[in-house]
Amino acid sequence: MDKNTFAKTPPMGWNSYDYYDTTVDEKAVRANADYMAEHLKAFGWEYIVIDIEWYALEAGSQRARYQYIPFWQVEMDEYSRLLPDPERFPSSKGGAGFKPLADYVHQKGLKFGIHIMRGVPRQAAAEHTKILGSDMLACDIADPSNICFWNPDMYGVRPELSGSQAYYDSIMALYAEWGVDFIKCDDICRMDQRSAHEEIVMLQKAIQKCGREIVLSLSPGPARIETAWHYEKYANMWRITDDFWDRWDLLLNMFERCELWQGHPHTGNWPDCDMLPLGQIGAAFGHEHPTNLTFDEQITMMTLWSIFRSPMMLGCELTKLNDDTLKLITNKDVLRLLPSSDGASQVMRNSDQAVWKTFDTEDGSLYIAVFNFTEKPAVTAYDPEDCTCADPDVTAALNKPCHELWTGRAYASLASAFAGITASHGARLFKL
Repeated sequence: MDKNTFAKTPPMGWNSYDYYDTTVDEKAVRANADYMAEHLKAFGWEYIVIDIEWYALEAGSQRARYQYIPFWQVEMDEYSRLLPDPERFPSSKGGAGFKPLADYVHQKGLKFGIHIMRGVPRQAAAEHTKILGSDMLACDIADPSNICFWNPDMYGVRPELSGSQAYYDSIMALYAEWGVDFIKCDDICRMDQRSAHEEIVMLQKAIQKCGREIVLSLSPGPARIETAWHYEKYANMWRITDDFWDRWDLLLNMFERCELWQGHPHTGNWPDCDMLPLGQIGAAFGHEHPTNLTFDEQITMMTLWSIFRSPMMLGCELTKLNDDTLKLITNKDVLRLLPSSDGASQVMRNSDQAVWKTFDTEDGSLYIAVFNFTEKPAVTAYDPEDCTCADPDVTAALNKPCHELWTGRAYASLASAFAGITASHGARLFKL
């Protein structure tokens, strides 16, 4: 199988983390899948992803003390493979795993994904449980000195041992039986531990062996630009940032990250700007709230993610979306950039503004995005005589008519569009 065919365009969907943290359950997953199928599927949104600790018993019950309860019991089979918590996911009882829930999602015309942590469960190592397809035990392949510094669930594996690959083969075979379409693997992207580089390879080998097309997404970032080739060879998505939340400073910083990674998004390979903190988020963190990003900042975020061609994962409770947010994430003209554009690059960026461009792969149209970083509404400063920001494509288009994709407003020329006002922390996206 060619892993680059698994995600020909940037994946779009929903992930449970920003709203539910470790507490998501089957009822919530089904409700969000129902909403996506009815309201978002037609616009390209298709993945339903269950995030961290779906296997942990009583997850979230000690949230005032721990995000992840240390050394707590997890649901696991005899071969060291984690299973869904049957209390939160009742359809998983009797060894069914996530198959009933995945079947439900698939019946909606959607795709199903799960989060995993790099390595083998510490509980498996402590109990000396077996590895399917190997004479080795979990305690043999586990490296107790190779741990995640923020989550206590797993040990890294010893890549040089055959049992380690057998373990990854076994979990991916199980996920294929369940009908998993998407894996978000955590504690691996930035390669904090020495084995992470090899474990990325092992994951992709296991996916190839399982015979099912499973998108591989790596977290957390920032990914290492110097090993971009490694991500591109073995993964489909990789985070270019640590967790992204609803703060302007984090959004502003994303322009630096996108500048660094421009030129790398292409078929099957997507640098990932992380989830979109829109709508209602933070419930399981103890402070449910509507996004702190202003509406203009939300437009900036959607514009940058679109023109850069980042994967898009909504982290909110979908059933609580308001009309304004729903309209924002169902703008077909903007979302078209994800499957139907290429060659995005930054024209210029300074402390006040940025300009990006890209091209439509079907009709050859030029897209121009302008971003205002200042605290006041401002005019885009683009001088074709200034060698520091002049771009031949943009300069050649100054006298051509265009329209703005968020408002639908038409302009007689790109020059007159530049002369218009961009809101504070806002963006405008033009198509010529």
